[in-house]
Formats: sequence, structure tokens, C-alpha cells
Amino acid sequence: MNKSSWTALIKTLCIGLVFSGHHLAAADSNPANPAAAALEPKPEAAYFAKFQPLKAPVYTGEYLQAGDRLAICGDSITEQKMYSRIIETYLTVATPELGVTVRQYGWGGETAPGFLARMTNDCLRFHPTIATTCYGMNDHGYRAYEPAIGQRYREAMTAIVDAFRNAGARVVLGSAGCVGKNPAWSPDKKSTMEDLNLNLCTLRNLDIGIAEAEGVRFADVFWPMLTGGYEAQQKYGENYAIAGGDGVHPYWAGHLVMAYAFLHEMGLSGEIGTFTVDLGTDQANVSEGHELVGFQDGELRIKSSRYPFCASGDSAKDNSIRSGMTLVPFNQELNRLMLVVKNGKAQNYKITWGTETKTYTAQQLADGINLAADFAVNPFSDAFAKVDSAVAAKQAYETRQVKDLFHGPEGRVDMRLTTELTEETRAPLVAAIRAAFVPVTYTIRIEAAD
Repeated sequence: MNKSSWTALIKTLCIGLVFSGHHLAAADSNPANPAAAALEPKPEAAYFAKFQPLKAPVYTGEYLQAGDRLAICGDSITEQKMYSRIIETYLTVATPELGVTVRQYGWGGETAPGFLARMTNDCLRFHPTIATTCYGMNDHGYRAYEPAIGQRYREAMTAIVDAFRNAGARVVLGSAGCVGKNPAWSPDKKSTMEDLNLNLCTLRNLDIGIAEAEGVRFADVFWPMLTGGYEAQQKYGENYAIAGGDGVHPYWAGHLVMAYAFLHEMGLSGEIGTFTVDLGTDQANVSEGHELVGFQDGELRIKSSRYPFCASGDSAKDNSIRSGMTLVPFNQELNRLMLVVKNGKAQNYKITWGTETKTYTAQQLADGINLAADFAVNPFSDAFAKVDSAVAAKQAYETRQVKDLFHGPEGRVDMRLTTELTEETRAPLVAAIRAAFVPVTYTIRIEAAD
């Protein structure tokens, strides 16, 4: 046996041992299994009793690196260009110093074996340095779990991770999301929503085993969506659909949860900026990415070349990004634009930022308030919308580039020329994102409210 064959065999055995040991025990539907590994906490609702979600790994340190070329890979949920758009817009405006570039490769109806078959032609040709994957939804077959489903999925996902790593790319291996019902296209009408979600939970546990064996990161999409959807129905009503109206394709709230899962595992600091005002000395300072234009008579004027992620909308609606922000700690962990006001003599202060005014106690301001969380509409909103629109246009073309042209008659006749010509078309769309991202100058007014 040669060295490469021996390495492949050892890797296969390691993955099998990881899964067949504590991971398989945890995936067992019998919660009394004494060999069960650590599990995620579960809501008390009876619906969750059968679920055995392994405790997701906890990572430390940065995973995303300066100059990274990010490939966002997945099925029709990725092709919706919603969570992928949130990710790219966030990286563009919140971490401009990293200079990360992004391509999305969503393909409706795709399974892990399907992406494996096309990844060299469609994805690796652009030399990604980091990739996110989100498969399992179609792989689970919209039916109750069977061992053959897990074997086929595990083999394909392992091969995908290997291919990325052999090409020099790091991987954030994401689980599939949850389902909200057995969809209309399901071939098995007898399987219940619970059957499907238990199947997806098993694939999620497999993903953890693959990530651990391969030395890549795991992003938990499934469990936060399933539990977040339950929480949302308790808060906002039973018609709240975290997995979308068809039970599979989420609206904006669900996609925010997905984007959070991937961004969180990239090891980002979430520090957009901190503005510190000392009312006792009438002085102010701002952190990197922001320029202090001036501070006088309670007015703080700043020019920023780094934006927070901006989202308005009804927090009770499943088609609102703002709603998704109530289900995961996106603003707390990834979107902190802090205002700290010290040595105020009044008990309460009014903070006016843009068109909105909010009142805080002096202690709240001394502890620091998150402007990005508290002011849904703010002076960044218009500029942010322009960047986001440019990202949407580029990602829309990337779907056409790969699906229609690479896999159309043009690509079949001359792939090299098709790549060159489509890249010429894509280049101005990339430039439009850069052109839209401009510094924003604004004023924050601080005045006593007593």
C-alpha cells in the first residue's frame, strides 16, 4: 500500500471511530444511553425530547485571514443569495481592513455528491483560500433517516473537505438548517416534520465528526434555527416560519441566523468601533476605522470608514433581518458600535443619532451602549444599502456565470474562453461594490434629559 492510500485509509478509520464512538451514541434516539456524549441544551417542549444534538465545538482565535478569497457553497438555500449576501456585505463594510473577496456557488437541488462533482470546474479554478459549505438538506432525502443516507453524505462531505484542503483552503463546514414542514416536493408523504428534522440532526452530528477528524471548523446552522424557530413562535406567534413558507427555504430572519453561524466560526472580533466621550473634560476619542472630526457642546462629529451591519424592519416578522437578530447574539458578538459617555452630571441623557433620539441613564452610557443594536435606522443606513445592493447584483451574476455559462453551451465549447469573458463581465460588478463603500460623516448629539 502506498503512502497516499495508507493516509486515506487512516483518515476513513478515524472518521468512522469518531462517529461510531461517542458521536454515534449521542445520535442515538434513546436519551437514556449511558454512553451519550455532551449534548446541546434543549427547550423543555416535548417536541425536542427525541433530539440528541452533540455539543458543537468551541473555537478560539481568528480563522478568516487578510486577503482571503471566500467561496460560499451550498444548495438552493445558498442560491437564494440571502445569507451569502449578508456575509459578503458584512465582511465588506465591517472588516474592510481584511480585504476579503467573496463568490457564491449556490445551486438549487444540489447534494454533497453533486457539488463534489463540479467543485474543481466551478470553484477551485478561482483558488479560494477559505470556503463555507451548507449541504444536507437535499442529501437527507426529505424522509426518515436511514444508514445509507448518512454513509453517502459522510463520504461526499469528507471528500469535499479533502479537496478544499488539498487546494490550500480552510473550511467552515456548516450543517443544513431545519425544516418547518414536509415540503410539497417530498417523495415520502408519510414522513413527518419530526422525522425530517431528526434526520437533519443526525447529519449535523456527522458534520461535527467530519470537522473534528479533518481539522476544520464546524458551523451549527441546524440547532440554532430549530430552537430559534421555536422561540420565535413563542414570542411572535405560531405562524412565524423560520424555515420559510415552503418549510425549507428561509425568509430573511432564518438567513440571518445562518449568516451568524458562519461569521461566528470565522473568529471575527465583532468590534466595529468605540467612541468614548468624557463630559468632565469635554474630550472624546474614537477607535481605529473612525476619525474624530470634532467634539463641542455635546456634539460628537465622526467620519467612519467602517460600518456596522444595518437592518431595520419588524422584529416580529420572519421576513425581517431585524427579527433574526433577536434570535441569535448577532449584534452582541458581531456588530458592536459602542458609545461610552463618562462623568455625566445629569441622571439621564438623550442621544440623537440621525433621525432617532433615545434616552439612557448616565450609568448605561458609562457602561456603553451599542448604537448598531439600538438605532435600526441611522446615518449609515443609506450608504449601507448601496453596498448591499451592489453585492446583490454581483452575486446574481455569479449564479448566471456558473449555472448558465460554465454549464451551458459556452462552457462546453470553450471553458477557458468562457471563464475569461465572464470574468470581464463580473469585474465591473466587483468594482461597483468598492465604489459604493465610501466614508460616512455624521453627528451624535448628547444632551441632558433631566
